[in-house]
Amino acid sequence: MKIFTWILTIIAVGLVIYNATKLDFDALLTGESKIAMITIVAALCAIILLQILRISKKIETLSKKKK
Repeated sequence: MKIFTWILTIIAVGLVIYNATKLDFDALLTGESKIAMITIVAALCAIILLQILRISKKIETLSKKKK
């Protein structure tokens, strides 16, 4: 599970970087820039969720060790 979350995080970071190059700062909410903004937000949400999953698994293993 640990490797899986790291791979997905790397893919999400790659998506953020790729879509950041597609942004047109003169018109952020039109055309291709709009799709790039939506994808960047979605990738950042995925990164946050993966970090929460990783932390919850770490807490789970620590609580099992204390018992």
